[in-house]
Amino acid sequence: MLITRGFSLTNFVIGSSALSFQIFVLYPWHEKLEVQFNKLTDEHEKMLKDMRNIHKEELSQIRKELELLNRGRR
Repeated sequence: MLITRGFSLTNFVIGSSALSFQIFVLYPWHEKLEVQFNKLTDEHEKMLKDMRNIHKEELSQIRKELELLNRGRR
């Protein structure tokens, strides 16, 4: 009976400690990471959009130069 109560008390203390750790340490850390991840995702999408626009401009410039070269050969 005494050993059973000791195991029960030990399990309760371990479970309570684990739950407290999850609530007070892991959950706030998870929220902080989620905010940073969303910020990083937004920055990445902005960078991709900017790069797409730069590539479009470069391709337009190349196309214009090729048209000028083709007109000059005729």
